[in-house]
Order: sequence, then structure tokens, then C-alpha cells
Amino acid sequence: MPANRLPLLILTMSIVYIFIVPDEPFIFKLFFKLIPMAMILMYAFEQSGRRKTKTHLLLLSGLVFSMLGDGTIHWFILGLSAFLIGHLFYITGFLTRWSFSVIRILYAIPVGIYAFLIGRELLQAFNEAGEQSLVIPVLLYILVISIMTWSAMMTGNPWAIWGSILFVISDSILAWNMFVHPIPNAGKLIMLTYYGAQFLIAHSLFTIVKNSHRLVW
Repeated sequence: MPANRLPLLILTMSIVYIFIVPDEPFIFKLFFKLIPMAMILMYAFEQSGRRKTKTHLLLLSGLVFSMLGDGTIHWFILGLSAFLIGHLFYITGFLTRWSFSVIRILYAIPVGIYAFLIGRELLQAFNEAGEQSLVIPVLLYILVISIMTWSAMMTGNPWAIWGSILFVISDSILAWNMFVHPIPNAGKLIMLTYYGAQFLIAHSLFTIVKNSHRLVW
């Protein structure tokens, strides 16, 4: 399938899932939920070209584990673990394209402040709800996704950067809605930002290897 048709199909199937597919039966909903991610993975594979570098393979692996997390997030810890592994692949892939800049290094400050603020709110919510068992896995996830966002910023690639930011927004809405306070239309907002994040990261595979300096490999 031509790569230029895939974005339109991804958009169409994302809209179908978010706005049309009913919540029940669960397996039907899950099937349609995974279709956009499968297409995004196909798009990423095509964007990375025939000769795939280790950067490409790492980011593709991140997409695969994100898709697994997407399919298992109903079982929260299982899905969270899959997403965490996916972010570790993203981090490693982005760090192979490290492009040093003092300004980019300083991006760690706002990322860290945001992670601290949302982590504090979630910690308070867990304590109030007696959900102490979630404290360590969720705070670990916040740390990892924050590092992922900063590592994307260090590539200087705008697609990767905005993809990582959308990922943080999506996960923030999900966590806030689940544990702190209900957000109107949270499900739609979560999936719109999530699919957007993954698509932008997939799109970055076309340019991320160009005009940057390797940190490792």
C-alpha cells in the first residue's frame, strides 16, 4: 500500500474507533482500537526505508510494545508495563540520534517540573484512595516517559519532539481522569492525542537518522 494513502486510512480508522465504535462488546472495541496502531506500525516500517538502522529498529520496537500496551491497558499494570518497555526502546532509539545543544539540555528543566507536579498530584490521590500499590509503578512510569520526552527533544527532530509531547498529554489525561478527577470526554481526548503521538513518532523515522550525531553505535 502506498505510504501516502496510509495517513488518510489511519485518520479514518482513528475517527471510526473514537467516535463510532460502541463500547460493547469489549473484544469488538479492542479490535478496532488496535487497527490504527497496526496501520501506524505499517507506516513507520515504510517511512524507515529498506535499509533500517538500529535507530529505526529500536523505534519500531517501541511502537510494537506500545501496541501491546494499547491492547492490554484494560489490565492496568500489564498495559503500563508494556508501555514502559516501549518507552525504553524509544529512549534508546532517540539517544542514538543525540544532537547536543545547551538549550536542548535545559529542556530537562520544564520536563522535570511537569513530572514532579503531576507525580505529586497522583501520589496524593493514591494515598487518599488507599492505592499505595500503584505508587511505585506509576511514579516509575512518569520518570521513564519524562526521560523519553527529553531524549526526543535531544534529537532536534520536530516530529519526534511533538510526538513525545502528545504522548505525555495523552497519559496525563488518562492518569488524571482515572485517579484525580473525571475529565469530560476523557476517552476521546486520550485516544486523539495518543494516535497523534504515535503517528508523529512513526513519521519521524523518515528524517530522524539524517543530519544528527550518534551517541552510541
